[in-house]
Amino acid sequence: MTTPTREQTDQHEELLALIALLLTRLVRTWRILGTAQDTLLRTLERIRPGRGATPRIRAAVQQYNQQVARFNREARALAEKWASTDLPTAYRDGALQALRRANRDLTMFRWTTDHQAALTPITATFYVDLIRRIQETVRRAQAFARAAQGAAREVAAGRQHEGIDSPRLAADHPLTTVIYADQSRHPVDAWARSALLWQGVVAANTGAINTARWELDAQWMQCVDGSECGFVAHQDTDHADGTIRSIDDAGSYPLAHHGCIRSWIPRPDLNGRIDLESGDPA
Repeated sequence: MTTPTREQTDQHEELLALIALLLTRLVRTWRILGTAQDTLLRTLERIRPGRGATPRIRAAVQQYNQQVARFNREARALAEKWASTDLPTAYRDGALQALRRANRDLTMFRWTTDHQAALTPITATFYVDLIRRIQETVRRAQAFARAAQGAAREVAAGRQHEGIDSPRLAADHPLTTVIYADQSRHPVDAWARSALLWQGVVAANTGAINTARWELDAQWMQCVDGSECGFVAHQDTDHADGTIRSIDDAGSYPLAHHGCIRSWIPRPDLNGRIDLESGDPA
């Protein structure tokens, strides 16, 4: 990832504010699970064999499950707001930024059927990505509850004399981290920052590119990126920054990778001056 310049940061200033707000709320919501896990473990540590142990276990697990349900509701609500309100805002802001950079009237942007149709798959895909992560976290939280309840029942029945192994249970079921497909664990804030930045900048850049295409009839876009970033992927030897790309290529690669700081400048002034197939002067 390349450190953005001040100019590049300004290009997505409104978007970064949206991301920061949602990031704070997501991290706070995830803490519900961490607190609930700690509370359940502390309660089950006090379980001893004898009458009344089973109802105490059941009550503690029920309270924990209520917090898991609360996490699920609040996290889903944040994902829904992001998809229904924040991503459209990012798309619109990208469109307006494109008009500014082309020195055109901002009123040229309207929520036409073309823009709405372009935004719909973006919001749908990214919403599903967030919901999938929330569902995975709920499943892990439920698996922890089953494991903790099972361990406490062993203690209550007198088959485990040293009490539950809280450190082991917490280590086996980490609820304050996100587990990637390769089984690596990442802090929630690191995952959320990366995911939201990717989604938001894709939406903003798509808004800019589509506005250049539909409102400005631009055939070409100028790429603004980190000095070492490749066009298709970060390690691509075809460096992106400052290059002129066709509108179709820009639409195919609004970003190159997670953490990418790419943005696009419409260049309708180059229409007819560059051959659309070769990229060479006409």
